[in-house]
Amino acid sequence: MTPKHNPLSAVYVGSFDPISLGHLDIIRRASKIFEHVTVGIGVNPDKTLLFSAAERMCMCQESVSEFPNVDVRTFDGLTVDFVRQCNSRILLRGVRTLTDMEQEFTMTLANRVLDEEIESVFLMSAERYAHISSSLIKQIAKMARDDVSTRLKDFVQRPIIEALVQKLREQKKSH
Repeated sequence: MTPKHNPLSAVYVGSFDPISLGHLDIIRRASKIFEHVTVGIGVNPDKTLLFSAAERMCMCQESVSEFPNVDVRTFDGLTVDFVRQCNSRILLRGVRTLTDMEQEFTMTLANRVLDEEIESVFLMSAERYAHISSSLIKQIAKMARDDVSTRLKDFVQRPIIEALVQKLREQKKSH
C-alpha cells in the first residue's frame, strides 16, 4: 500500500510580504534536507498586506528559481489542510527569537489538535538573519530618504527592493 504523503516533502508557509533573505536561508537549508519543499503563500483577506497574492507568488518564484526541488503555491484556509493538499505531513517553520518560539509553540499545539499527523519541524534562523522581518523591511523602505537599495541589500534580494520601491511609489501617488 502506498502512503498518502511523501515523507521527504516539507511545506513552508507564510505571508512572504515580501520574501526576505531570512526566508530564503530557511528555504535553501530545507532544500538540502528534504527531497521537495513547497513554499505556501497564505492568502488571508483579514490581513493588510503590501503586495497582492499574485505579486508575492511572482517574487517568491523568482527568488527560489535556483532550487529545482522547491515550488511555490498560494493557499487560503487552514495550514494543515494545505500541508495535506501538498501530500506532505511536515510543516516547516523558521524561528528567529524566543518570542517566535512562544507563538510557534501555540500554533503547533493548535495544529496538532486540527490534524495530529502533521508534524512541525523548526529551523533556527541563521544569526545574521535573526533580526529580519517583513514588517521591518517595509518600515525601512518607507522611511529611508536616501538610497533605499543600499539600505535594504542585507535584508532582501535586489528584485524585491525594486518591487518595494515601485509599490511604495504607487501608494504615495494614490494618497
